[in-house]
Amino acid sequence: MPRNRRREKQKERQRGGGIDLIGEDLLQKILSRLPALSFASAACVSRSWNVVCQRVICRPKLSSAISLNPEQKVAVKEVLDKVLSEPIRPHFAIACIGPSFCLRLTHQLITEKLGSRTPVITCESSGIIGRDALTEEFQELQWDIATDEDHGAEIHNLTHGITLTVGYIPGLTVEAIPLLQSIEAPRALRVAMVDNFVMDIREYTASVSGCTSPAGIILFEGWGSDVKPIIDKLDYAMSMETSIVGGQYRQFLYRRRGDNRNPTRSAKYIAAAVALLFVRDRNKPHGIGETQFHVALSTGLSPIGLTHKAVSVREKQDGCSTWLTARREGLHDILDGESMLNYINDEIGDRIEYPVLYIGVMKRRKCSIGSEKARWVTSLAFHEVTGGDEEYLFVNGVGIKTGDSFHFYQSDSSTALSFCQHVSENLRRLKEDCNHKNCHHVRTAAASGDVKEVFGGIIFSCCGRGESFFGRSNVDSSPFLENFPGVPLAGTFCGGEIGRASLRLL
Repeated sequence: MPRNRRREKQKERQRGGGIDLIGEDLLQKILSRLPALSFASAACVSRSWNVVCQRVICRPKLSSAISLNPEQKVAVKEVLDKVLSEPIRPHFAIACIGPSFCLRLTHQLITEKLGSRTPVITCESSGIIGRDALTEEFQELQWDIATDEDHGAEIHNLTHGITLTVGYIPGLTVEAIPLLQSIEAPRALRVAMVDNFVMDIREYTASVSGCTSPAGIILFEGWGSDVKPIIDKLDYAMSMETSIVGGQYRQFLYRRRGDNRNPTRSAKYIAAAVALLFVRDRNKPHGIGETQFHVALSTGLSPIGLTHKAVSVREKQDGCSTWLTARREGLHDILDGESMLNYINDEIGDRIEYPVLYIGVMKRRKCSIGSEKARWVTSLAFHEVTGGDEEYLFVNGVGIKTGDSFHFYQSDSSTALSFCQHVSENLRRLKEDCNHKNCHHVRTAAASGDVKEVFGGIIFSCCGRGESFFGRSNVDSSPFLENFPGVPLAGTFCGGEIGRASLRLL
């Protein structure tokens, strides 16, 4: 061995504390017990220590925790300490908080702790799901906000808390891509900006993986925005191998990799949504396995009555609601809103005291991105029914056209429980498909012997569900908890769920 090389090896042993003196196996056991920040420092000690650290975290990992401490800085510290209590290299972080916590302060504390290379999404949610950072108790918790009917003011009871999820997925690159919209832009221009958003996703994905569709997308949308055009465009533009999940939130902040300057709102633009992309890295190191995203969808809606077809449709100027009339299947009479609601109430009877109604509209539209040739896309979109009179039925959202067919649906806890059981059965089959009985909605095919394991799960549940809907706690989480006890699981309650499965469990 050349003299210079021998000197380098000697210096490396001295810097590393002499790996030969304690042995690699013992060193690996010691390093695997370090908290994340100490582990990161240990990986920088020497080349040989870095190699051992790579062995410690050679597989994907998800770490999550919730805190209900009313002191915001204490709560953030509790979840950070918990998720960073073991070795992990954060590839992304998702934090959701209650309305009594300051969104900007939470975002600042988390981004400062995780460093500039970690994409971070921080949201104000309708509730949190996960294990307590101190007690390990699993909870599904929605914020307790009531209204003072005499004064019209909100009464805030339990509104503090945070859930933090940090993930490490070797072989994937994670980035946050915003949908920026001009605050004063007309609706036509906003549609064009959705096109730009989808093209930004394609271009970034192609630069990392060589193809235009990422492995998965988690979409966070601002409250009051119309998510349907975004979903339609993504559904059109992305391969069916791309899983898409997410939800609507009161407000959110984001940070991209290596960028500390991107505000969610400026004088001219607002981030109406942000997509957390999971992109396969074509330059991933040899021996890193493949990660697949599995999506399980559970509905709480059951159809009522016959099919209707929209006859006259009026979108309100606020761009958030639609008035319509319709014909019932096989009949010629045009029905106003009051007639349709009377018919539906007769169908329901006294089974549900205060039914929450939706219409599920089957939409067939031409869709394109930029200058691409348009093609037909069919989708089912749900609009909540807000009322009706002797002229029109009133529903939330826009995008309904004359001739569209729709069904009425009711929110039904019995149907939701049935679907939860169906999801549990499919997760059980996924568990049986794994060689190691550790599982999540993500499966890893390791280089050695195609070993499969599920390493964590993320839930997006509508704020209309939860304990008040089912009459008992932790129902939405139960399919995962029953099949994969001890595997990290976290999530939030949001204004509405987004779900599109690539490898369907349902």
